[in-house]
Amino acid sequence: MLTLHHLETSRSQRILWLLEELGVPYALRRYPRDPATRLAPPELKKVHPLGKSPVITDGDTVVAESGAIIEYLAERYGAQASADLAQLEPARGTPEHRECRFWMHYAEGSLMNWLVMQLVFDTIPRQPMPFFVRPMARALCSAVQHKLVAPNVQTALAFIDAHLARHRWFAGEHLTMADFQMSFAVEAALARGAGQAAWPHLSAYAGRMRQRPAYQRALDKGGPVMMPL
Repeated sequence: MLTLHHLETSRSQRILWLLEELGVPYALRRYPRDPATRLAPPELKKVHPLGKSPVITDGDTVVAESGAIIEYLAERYGAQASADLAQLEPARGTPEHRECRFWMHYAEGSLMNWLVMQLVFDTIPRQPMPFFVRPMARALCSAVQHKLVAPNVQTALAFIDAHLARHRWFAGEHLTMADFQMSFAVEAALARGAGQAAWPHLSAYAGRMRQRPAYQRALDKGGPVMMPL
């Protein structure tokens, strides 16, 4: 039986969306975050040594890492998907395949690094600490955000918005693996203050994604994509 081990408010949501789009039978096992640390529970290490989510089990096969899971599901179950997902893995050698490959790597290789840093340096000053340390922590985090993180996030969002001005989906006119891989980063960027006015094409893309019935079913089953700040 195909099982998704789903950690709440995590990258696992992108796999849940893909499974709903594919329409394959699967079991969903939900894991809550630790209420104090917000980390994954130790039970996930029984599934995979890294103790991270997403991770799937398919019979005796265990697959971790979002990109690897998406590729596995596309290879194993893509042929039985609806016509809407006929280009889930574009034909090799085509422009769509090159775009799909780029965005599959870009999501975690470049974009999420900056979005995670943005979250970390925004969160640190709000953590419990001695009162005399807080001004220094706030100043340091503000400097890092202003000089390093924010410029790189803005560059990334401008790049994405310009691309989506020319493409309905990340690889072109059809939904592909790249859209599932990029979906969490899109939600993270918008949750961190990327407004509709500043990035209209990114916001329009998010609207198309969220309107899909499979995406809405994934939210109903898995809960919100992002944890509250």
